[in-house]
Amino acid sequence: MDGIVIAIFVPTVIFMVVVAPAWIWMHYRSKQHAQGALSENERAELETLTLQAERMLERIDTLEAILDAQTPEWRKREQI
Repeated sequence: MDGIVIAIFVPTVIFMVVVAPAWIWMHYRSKQHAQGALSENERAELETLTLQAERMLERIDTLEAILDAQTPEWRKREQI
């Protein structure tokens, strides 16, 4: 009977001490990677696109102001 208990107990302890922590660590590491954390290149590209979008919004605002001054009724025209 003691041999059976030891045959079950020792592998269980080894699993709990070595395998389970490594398994859990690798699981959460892959989860974090799969969540889509941005790389440095992606982050830089996103920042560039954000700046370009802000500049485009400023340009659109300027063009709308010019159109408002030159042709006040331009917003009321039907869209094609």
